Amino acid sequence: MAETLALDTTLTKAAQYQQLLPQIEALTTGEPDLTANLANTAAALRQAFGFFWVGFYVVKDDELVLGPFQGPIACTRIRHGKGVCGASWAQAQTILVPDVEAFPGHIACSSDSKSEIVVPIIKNGQVVAVLDVDSDQLNDFDHDDQAALEQLMQLATRWF
Repeated sequence: MAETLALDTTLTKAAQYQQLLPQIEALTTGEPDLTANLANTAAALRQAFGFFWVGFYVVKDDELVLGPFQGPIACTRIRHGKGVCGASWAQAQTILVPDVEAFPGHIACSSDSKSEIVVPIIKNGQVVAVLDVDSDQLNDFDHDDQAALEQLMQLATRWF
C-alpha cells in the first residue's frame, strides 16, 4: 500500500513539524524493520521540507555507517569524533551548523551542502545512530528544527 503525507506548506515550520511527526509515528508504528523505518523517515522529512540531503548513519563497531537516505550519494563511513556526524556521536548531542565551511573538520560529502543539523539517537545511554540533515542554503536550521528532530529521534529509539 502506498503511503501519502498530508502537508500544509502554508503553516510555519514549527506547525509543519507538528503536522508531520504524528504521521511519521503512524507510518512506523507496528513496523519492526529498522531499515524500513529509517528509509520512510528520511523520505518523509525530505518530502515535507525539501532538504538537500536527509539520512541516517548507524553505529557499527567504531564507525558510523551510511544507512537509508534521500539525496545525492554520500560518505559511506565516518569515524568517531570526525566531522559533524562524528562529533554529534562523540558528544551525544545535537549539533546545528549554520555554515559547514566554518565547522572545524567538516567532512564535505558534497560541496553543495551549506548548513547541517545532526541529531543523535540515544538508547540506553548509548548513541546507536545519527540523523543527518543537510541544506544547500546557509543558516537553514534553527531551534524549531532542533526541537522537532530531537522529538522525532526520541521516537526512533524504539526501532533499535
